Amino acid sequence: MPSQQDAAMVRTTFARVRRAVAGAAVGLCLLAACTEPGAGSIRMATGSTGGTYFPLGGEIAQLWTDHIPNVSVSTQASGASVENLRLLDQGENQLIMATNGTAAGAVEGEDIFATEPLDNPDDIVMLGNIYPEVLQIVASKESGIDSVEDLRGKRVEIGPPGSGTAVTSEHVLEAHGMSTADITAFDSTFEDAARKLGDGQVDAAMSVLAVPASSITQVATNNDVRMVRIDQAGLDKLTKDRPSYTDITIPARTYPAQQEPVRAVSNWATLYTTRDFDERTAYQLVKQLYERSGQIGHDVGAQIERDKAIDSQGPFELHPGAERYYREVGLLD
Repeated sequence: MPSQQDAAMVRTTFARVRRAVAGAAVGLCLLAACTEPGAGSIRMATGSTGGTYFPLGGEIAQLWTDHIPNVSVSTQASGASVENLRLLDQGENQLIMATNGTAAGAVEGEDIFATEPLDNPDDIVMLGNIYPEVLQIVASKESGIDSVEDLRGKRVEIGPPGSGTAVTSEHVLEAHGMSTADITAFDSTFEDAARKLGDGQVDAAMSVLAVPASSITQVATNNDVRMVRIDQAGLDKLTKDRPSYTDITIPARTYPAQQEPVRAVSNWATLYTTRDFDERTAYQLVKQLYERSGQIGHDVGAQIERDKAIDSQGPFELHPGAERYYREVGLLD
């Protein structure tokens, strides 16, 4: 009977072979301009249907399909960042969207990845940033919650399992001297979390989403809620301990009845792939994304900026195809 080590080696080799075959197929199709059905098919893992990743990912995939010859990109709904990183590691997807902080934890073996590490973390490389993702905390006014510290003892949605929201929620609680043990935690989808907040089943919901987020707009339109602030001391500790986070302000009147700006934290939503992904295709993906972002109808499309494509790169190398594009446009020397 093979040992656990032998079994792990087999899984690792199999995953690498699957990725190599997929990457080679895309590259051969581009070089040969092949036209058979399914040629150049790429699958990208996004997020839950109630979040930003899924609809935005669908528009980006369509843009690529429309403008890169012989390449067809489809999307897959998922639990978002954590699950996506595992799908990429296992060779199930060639592209993923993930928060840069969660991705950094994956390659460095931190957070949930400390006990359940990836098989091939060093194989993951960066293509580029998409938009800033903001942790937005919404509470019912009757709950009396005004700041993160007020969440103690309350019923709080912290994000779906396998999502960047769940990881970020724990980081923010930790920066305020708390953990999920100090709240009654729920892990619903973004849509269900908003519904439960509106129905009074929970006191607050934490969501890492683009600003503005449609789910928050909807719940704020139909219910008496408030945006919850992160105190300066908590922000300082979080950004010091975890440099992938940045301080951000949600402007006043972003949501119905929001009269004041709200302090929050942000990560980047970033595109990742693996080292063996075809270089010519990677070059075209980033080129078309940043040069045609104005064609994206989603509200977040306006936040996709080439000049910020490699901000907060963290522990990742750039894919050679992406690096070639960034050198051509002057982002790299």
